Amino acid sequence: MAIGGGADIAAESADITLMRGDVASVATSIALSRQTIRTIKQNLFWAFFYNVMLVPVAAGALYPLFQAIGGVPGSLDFFFGTQGFLNPVLAAVAMAFSSVTVIGNSLRLRGFRMKTQLS
Repeated sequence: MAIGGGADIAAESADITLMRGDVASVATSIALSRQTIRTIKQNLFWAFFYNVMLVPVAAGALYPLFQAIGGVPGSLDFFFGTQGFLNPVLAAVAMAFSSVTVIGNSLRLRGFRMKTQLS
């Protein structure tokens, strides 16, 4: 870590450079980095969740099920067509929703405030 008002070489070689000379901001930067890692893990979970659930459905994982019951029920035609493959428009909407979810979750970091403990 380097303090922004220090030597330029220290700021260049440091992983974290504090812009203010306040040493108390070290705790804030550590808390922010932990929250960032937590958010990255959440984003990975949700992205994998969407893909694990919807990619096989889009590829036709429900096709054998629909063939066994005699075809796609009429009420599900919009979602699965007549063969049991996911409607490409719905697949695109699901992937866009996945991206929006990840971006929205990441934007929560903008409101990060260090929680102080009163003793």
